[in-house]
Amino acid sequence: MSHPTIRGSLVALITPFNEDGSVNFDKLGQLIDFHLANSTDALVILGTTGESSTMSHEEDNAVCEYTVKRVAGRIPVIAGSGSNSTQTMLEKSL
Repeated sequence: MSHPTIRGSLVALITPFNEDGSVNFDKLGQLIDFHLANSTDALVILGTTGESSTMSHEEDNAVCEYTVKRVAGRIPVIAGSGSNSTQTMLEKSL
């Protein structure tokens, strides 16, 4: 299977949080919309900038699902799957 070449501005997106430590999906949506409106070529989510190491698997999945739905195929979304645990990394990469 052929994969498209990604070029240009790939932004490592932060994951915003509410005061209680939960993911702030309203702010995340604003960040995504900003990048879509300003010609970002791809979003990189759940990397070290995205605080994935501090979030649960459920939160990672929710951020990924929310971002992919919000972007709606307009630009590529690249989700990080790194972990200090090899087993966790493999599970997240599937």
